Amino acid sequence: MAKEYKLEVQKRESSRKSDLKKYRKEGMIPGVYYSYDSKESIGFLVSQSEINNAIKSEANIFAINVGGNNRNVLFKSVQYHPVSEEIIHMDLYGVNMKKRVTVKVGIELTGDSVGIKEQGGVLNQTAQEIEVTCLPSAIPNVIEVDITDLSVGDTLSANEIKLDESLELYSAADMLIVSVTLPTKEVEASSEEAEADAEGEGASEGASQDSSENKEAESGSEA
Repeated sequence: MAKEYKLEVQKRESSRKSDLKKYRKEGMIPGVYYSYDSKESIGFLVSQSEINNAIKSEANIFAINVGGNNRNVLFKSVQYHPVSEEIIHMDLYGVNMKKRVTVKVGIELTGDSVGIKEQGGVLNQTAQEIEVTCLPSAIPNVIEVDITDLSVGDTLSANEIKLDESLELYSAADMLIVSVTLPTKEVEASSEEAEADAEGEGASEGASQDSSENKEAESGSEA
């Protein structure tokens, strides 16, 4: 079940650069609310401390009152300052609680991989999140992926993740999530051993051939 947080915002009257700069100096972050049907957009302000509290809440849906109406929203995009990394602007997207939305959800790996615990393998996680579609009320905080049965050489793709029945995979089915491989040095050592074995076999075959040819030559001279 999605967690909801009441985000305290106030309507913003100006979009001039000078005013936006002033708002930020006062600890207020400018943003824009977009209705889910794209028919309405409203500028708003929210305090930095309120945003910090919202992030700490780990909520998926945010309830706001802007333009005199209560609305349910999702974070659509967040812009950060390139140096301080503080939030300088954000867009909120209104949602209809009865219509499915597409969202990105973080992946949390669980269990101890057999390949790591018993076979000396290394875990490679290539995707930190996947996209799913669901009703807003069903948005999960994370999607757990059990890696217990993964051995060295095994991979796990997006379509192999066991999703709750309320969720539908939106990411590419073959998107690689995680794999278990041998450490790089071991792989190199195995390759070198294989090459050495191949060279040894070649030398052995060459020696046998030379020996046969010598015997034939000796037989010929005796005759």
